[in-house]
Amino acid sequence: MSEKKIKKYILDASVLLHDPESIYAFPESHVIIPIFVLEEIDYFKKEITETGRSARIVTKLLDNLREKGSLTDGVPLDNKSVLSVYVAENKDLRLPAFLNPNKNSNKVLAVTRILNTAYPENTILVTNDINLRIRVASLGIQVVPYENQLPNLEKFYQGIIKEMLPENQGIKLRKQGFIKVDPERYHANQNVLLFSENRKEDATITRYIESENKLETIVDFTDGVWGIKARNIEQAVALDFLMDPAIDVVILAGKAGTGKTLLALAAALEQMLSQNIYEKVLVSRPIFPMGKDMGYLPGDIEQKMQPWMQPIFDNLEFLSSNQTSPKSKSGGYQKLLDMGLVETEPLTYIRGRSIPHRFMIVDEAQNLTPHELKTIVTRVGEGTKLVLTGDPYQIDNPYMDVNSNGLSHVIENFQKFDLAGHVNLIHGVRSKLAELASNVL
Repeated sequence: MSEKKIKKYILDASVLLHDPESIYAFPESHVIIPIFVLEEIDYFKKEITETGRSARIVTKLLDNLREKGSLTDGVPLDNKSVLSVYVAENKDLRLPAFLNPNKNSNKVLAVTRILNTAYPENTILVTNDINLRIRVASLGIQVVPYENQLPNLEKFYQGIIKEMLPENQGIKLRKQGFIKVDPERYHANQNVLLFSENRKEDATITRYIESENKLETIVDFTDGVWGIKARNIEQAVALDFLMDPAIDVVILAGKAGTGKTLLALAAALEQMLSQNIYEKVLVSRPIFPMGKDMGYLPGDIEQKMQPWMQPIFDNLEFLSSNQTSPKSKSGGYQKLLDMGLVETEPLTYIRGRSIPHRFMIVDEAQNLTPHELKTIVTRVGEGTKLVLTGDPYQIDNPYMDVNSNGLSHVIENFQKFDLAGHVNLIHGVRSKLAELASNVL
């Protein structure tokens, strides 16, 4: 095949830092990395973060390829593609006057323009930088996000569907609490809101039990869990998952104020203190500041973690002071912390650990990369329940988006397995003002 007919995929730093293996994602093509991208990646290589790890992997992969041939001329890959590093002087990069020539993203744009001039039909920029995609597309050049193995959130798995039942099936469901169904129709632990033909005002929320091919009415916690009662169908489903010891991982997605963290903590306290199922509650969340970072914080690990864990403490305080909670068993949330029954831990130190017999909550999980979440899930030991909470549409990590974050990957990849349960919480319950802000701001 002639060079003009081979597709040219230009990768920027946002793609390589998200997935270092992306250089192998374009078979039978020419993969091009502008030299300025390597400079940007070099900036991150000393960070003790997932981004830093990705930067080091990219550097190692390219160094291994360098030993096989000239990166400038192009090195063959096993998938019948060729990878090269595009070297250009600043004076050769022609940009529209309104673009800053010193920005790496604009330099990538300039390289893309050069290649597009030579190969207008087969030059494609691959980037997860939305602003760069807009600038490149405005110049009439092909540009796409990196979508290798990313979930399609236009079909975001909600966890609950609605169906109409024939009246005879509705009677059977109300009488015996379950109905047999076609095993090909549902995912494991998928929830189905069933309406009867003649009782459309009533609905029964069920869960698909894969091992028995049936839809079964979920457990109704009428008296609440640790003083917390479900305020809507999604919360009822969440409590059903959280209180079922057969489900090892629960994913609660939803916007701010829908009760994700509160429900998880209430279920944790109930099962640790009342039912003695778990020895401790372990809570963590990734550290991403909102707005400008305050810099280093003084004190030991607990003192450094306090500002990041304050939302957790606020929920524990509410649960301890709730009039209907069994607070006499806990003595307040500070006592739980002092006794070591509730632990807070930075995710930085989780690698290499095995965590048995814990109710483990990872809050704001949408700010974790797929690799980071894989590291967490593989730390879960015998008898531990893992709960992931977060909003895939509220990303603070600048190198991820709604599709590429770890929480979205777990939702997409675990939905078919009976050890996992997922529900998307959609109704705000924090306050009328919080709900209004979530919807209109």
